[in-house]
Amino acid sequence: MPAGKSRAQPLRGSLSEQAYQSVRRMILRGELLPGAALSRREVARELGMSLLPISEAFQRLEHDGLLESWPRVGTRVRVPTQQDVRGNYVIREALESQSARLFAEKASPSEKEEMIRMAAEVDAMHRDAKVASFDYFSAHERLHRRIAECAGCPALVEAIEKSSILIRTWQYTAISDFRDDPSHYHQHLLEALCSGSVEQADRVMREHVRYGINEVLRRMEPYFRGEHHSHAGIAIGSGGGGPRPGHAKESNA
Repeated sequence: MPAGKSRAQPLRGSLSEQAYQSVRRMILRGELLPGAALSRREVARELGMSLLPISEAFQRLEHDGLLESWPRVGTRVRVPTQQDVRGNYVIREALESQSARLFAEKASPSEKEEMIRMAAEVDAMHRDAKVASFDYFSAHERLHRRIAECAGCPALVEAIEKSSILIRTWQYTAISDFRDDPSHYHQHLLEALCSGSVEQADRVMREHVRYGINEVLRRMEPYFRGEHHSHAGIAIGSGGGGPRPGHAKESNA
């Protein structure tokens, strides 16, 4: 399997769900970057579907903040502003710090052992240049989701999952090649969460979330200034492969 790709998983559910998952997965992989143009007709042709499920999928992706549509221009992967990025990190910090506090209070000994092992695996993946960025970010997301699950608050799990979608997209765009995290970065985080100190868990998680935001902001400056190159006419391969050039404009916004 090529280093930059992960194995595609079979898509299930309704046609609109399949279309939603297919486009969403490519955005989260960084195969569709901010500004990439999407044609409903081209996506429908590639996936062997009618326009209706594609339109439904696009509406969901717009609601998620992953796509945006403009009159006479068409649909593209949403281009964030600096305020978007900062604001979502503020929300993420609030959610993750609360998750850390609840974890410190409620996690069982077996859950703590599980999370320490998972943190070591995530750190090992980050140090290994052969590991695809998509696989690393997926493991990182699972780690944070599992912390929230151990905190015993399903609503918090759902909120963290939603907040992580946009941030993960921006991280992939900006820092998919960034491997300068401190050694044992996530293991140190879990040590703090397992220490029994709610305040320490809160403080270390806030530091964890804030780390790297300046690098994301710096690398996304061309997008903020409108200097990025739009990726026109990206079509979705039905076999789960990478993007392919298609038509330059949205033909059915």
